[in-house]
Amino acid sequence: MRIPRIYTHSPLSEGTHTELDENAAQHVGRVLRMQPGQELRLFNGDGQDYPATITEAGKKRVEVLVGAPETNHTESPLQITLGQTLSKGDRMDYAVQKAVEMGATCIVPLTTERCEVKLKGDREDKRLRHWQSVAVSAAEQCGRARVPDILPIMTVAQWLEHSRGAGLRLVLHHRTEQSLESMTKPNQVALMIGPEGGLTADEIAQAEQEGFLPVALGPRVLRTETAPVAAMSLCQWLWGDIGD
Repeated sequence: MRIPRIYTHSPLSEGTHTELDENAAQHVGRVLRMQPGQELRLFNGDGQDYPATITEAGKKRVEVLVGAPETNHTESPLQITLGQTLSKGDRMDYAVQKAVEMGATCIVPLTTERCEVKLKGDREDKRLRHWQSVAVSAAEQCGRARVPDILPIMTVAQWLEHSRGAGLRLVLHHRTEQSLESMTKPNQVALMIGPEGGLTADEIAQAEQEGFLPVALGPRVLRTETAPVAAMSLCQWLWGDIGD
């Protein structure tokens, strides 16, 4: 039987009895219906996995005995920051989930000229919390011990300023013939992904003036939620840990 991997905000230390935080406890006790004596693998974002044994289990309260930490080797040497334009429905959820699986270290939701999603105030806060939850679930599933941060929504200008110093910065669009293979191997990559209608010529020009290089992923036009998966897969193959 596969041992569940559970993310928790709680500090973890070998030999201690630790009460899981509310979300983790509800998932273990209410959803998985696990019982005392069963095993878990916990992580809290410090890069380690912690084998643990349940000592007390209820629907709202779960206590575990934490074992010796084990180094997690799933993090890529390539740091990728994804600037992803907001999209409707569950497409943004898909983009966040797959970005985590492909090794993103940070995800920045963007609002661009052709972006059809408008979020402010409580709605924005609610969606940011939701996307962070999606990232946690994806990290649990794919075996990562670090959960990428979902930063507050940024405009194009804010994103361009934020990504300064991020190593190789790429703006994806199909109106260029430059490929990833022509780039020098980086340690850090920032990817800028437009909406369904694509980035405007002015937005692309702004990005290029800030040092972003235009890059195409082939002759076909990709959907906004497909582009980050394709781009990050190729980046990890060329410069990260997939090719290894």
